[in-house]
Amino acid sequence: MKGVFFGTYNQLVNKMKYLVTGAAGFIGSAVVDKLTDQGFQVVGIDNLNDYYDVNLKHARLARIEHENFEFIELDIADRTKVAALFEVQRFDRVIHLAAQAGVRYSIDNPMSYADSNLVGYMNILEGCRHAKIEHLIYASSSSVYGLNELVPFHTSHSVDHPVSLYAATKKSNELIAHSYSHLYDIPTTGLRFFTVYGPWGRPDMAPFIFTKKIIEGQTIDINNNGDMWRDFTYIDDIVEGIVRVADVIPTRNPTWKVETGTPASSSAPYRVYNIGNGSAVNLMEFIGAIESELDIEAKKNFREMQPGDVYRTFADTEDLYDVIGYRSQVNVKQGVAEFVKWYREFYKV
Repeated sequence: MKGVFFGTYNQLVNKMKYLVTGAAGFIGSAVVDKLTDQGFQVVGIDNLNDYYDVNLKHARLARIEHENFEFIELDIADRTKVAALFEVQRFDRVIHLAAQAGVRYSIDNPMSYADSNLVGYMNILEGCRHAKIEHLIYASSSSVYGLNELVPFHTSHSVDHPVSLYAATKKSNELIAHSYSHLYDIPTTGLRFFTVYGPWGRPDMAPFIFTKKIIEGQTIDINNNGDMWRDFTYIDDIVEGIVRVADVIPTRNPTWKVETGTPASSSAPYRVYNIGNGSAVNLMEFIGAIESELDIEAKKNFREMQPGDVYRTFADTEDLYDVIGYRSQVNVKQGVAEFVKWYREFYKV
């Protein structure tokens, strides 16, 4: 493993400054928490939009009480303000997690994805270019695999047939990153996240929705009559992977060729990895874990597959393990228990 170091950090490391976008988000706030605990200087930005409960976003920020952290409310779609941020702050590395999330929301609200996931993404890349950032790590998604049915999903597989606009924007992010790596020598690493869940999670995602409705005695909708599979990945495992891969900076590879190389690498300083648990869990098993932890049987409405959904996600994570030496540690039973515990405490139910 090249360039990976953990434990006690020296003075040089403590001076390193990160920008984390989407810092009030589920993954972003957890990444900030981890980086500041390790002694890094962190600036976090977020536009605090109302896609879901803003109070939850404020609560995530409030728990990060660290002298190494500065929060700035900023919309990445604002080109002028993003450029000024990079000019003033002088970041060493950028972890770009800000995006308009949600597969189904993209069906009815496509322009919000263009603003954040395309225009905003370009603004961050431009900031990285002019500031000569040492490493850009950005969020892609398992949704890029789209119509691919070959599992486990490997980064060598085709991702040319997305089934949602959200997925298409994430694939676009990977393509744009490659062009910037090639043209401007910016080291970029894309991480395809697989169904992240856990404490402080997003209210628009299934684990949160199921837990809330089961507690309240409401009926939960179960897509494709329960015949769905997801690579559920606990938040702590995702954060550990992000922080470790930040130290693995891609370099140019002059021997790489399109004809023989994987699409996840390049002659440019560019890499893409899957980051997931590495196992596919049936949706009914996941629901069963929530029911067991709550000691409540859910009222269930089985329905057909919904637009934008995919049947199965399942990550091959060997490439990532090869460079960071870490595999996911938390299984579904453990992860659901931690999430339900947090939910009950946070919402006092």
